[in-house]
Amino acid sequence: MTPEELMPKVLDLIFAYGPKLVGAILVLVVGFWVVKALSNGFKRVLNARDIDASLKPFLVSLVSMLLKVILVISVLTTMGIEMTSLVAILGAAGLAVGMALSGTLQNFAGGVIILLFKPFKVGDYIDAQGFAGSVSSIQIFNTILKTPDNKTIIIPNGGLSTSSMTNYSTEPKRRVDWTFGIAYGDDVDKAKAVIKRLADADERIHKDPEVFIAVSALADSSVNFVVRAWANAEDYWGIHFDMNENIYKTFAKEGISIPFPQMDVHVHKD
Repeated sequence: MTPEELMPKVLDLIFAYGPKLVGAILVLVVGFWVVKALSNGFKRVLNARDIDASLKPFLVSLVSMLLKVILVISVLTTMGIEMTSLVAILGAAGLAVGMALSGTLQNFAGGVIILLFKPFKVGDYIDAQGFAGSVSSIQIFNTILKTPDNKTIIIPNGGLSTSSMTNYSTEPKRRVDWTFGIAYGDDVDKAKAVIKRLADADERIHKDPEVFIAVSALADSSVNFVVRAWANAEDYWGIHFDMNENIYKTFAKEGISIPFPQMDVHVHKD
């Protein structure tokens, strides 16, 4: 085809699609400006509300991406491009990708649920999925725990958002429980008085409600006391360990025996 024959066809294409292309470019430029303005407005709304900081960038990015997809589809439609087949292809591809990444999508949904409903926050001490530790960070796909011995545990959010979980940091106070045993024949009232005196001497233990002390069981080799005291959550382990040590030392000074399992062996001679 000679240049003289090609030129009229090129001009026909320019006159036929030129205005649509220029209009599409203008719509695209203005549309991206509108999308940016809407995204910034959505970001300001999130900043004004009590929403987790790690969730805000994700929500802003998600809204911005959805608006841009809608904008591109609208521009292609204005140019006369049939979108039905393209949307069907994209839907089938999305379904295939969703099935391949079902576990990842479950963790993603779990991360969104955790960040929205906040069953725990960074710094809380939780017990979940067979692990316990302080929450170091909450990510979209995983939650990171730090154990007391400084191990890092990564828990997928999918299972974490749908299973049982214990949060030890929700309440400012916690109850500390002990079980102490004394030997049969020792003075029960004296043992209770010693325990009460040690509990009252520890200023970290709350006086209201009062420390609960009672005989809980007549075991095989000991009379067991149950002791329950309330304290601030951050003092829990210090009180727990200190009381164990003080009971051991004071019982020995007061002549109260702490029994241990024993076995009597009787030998019979024929």
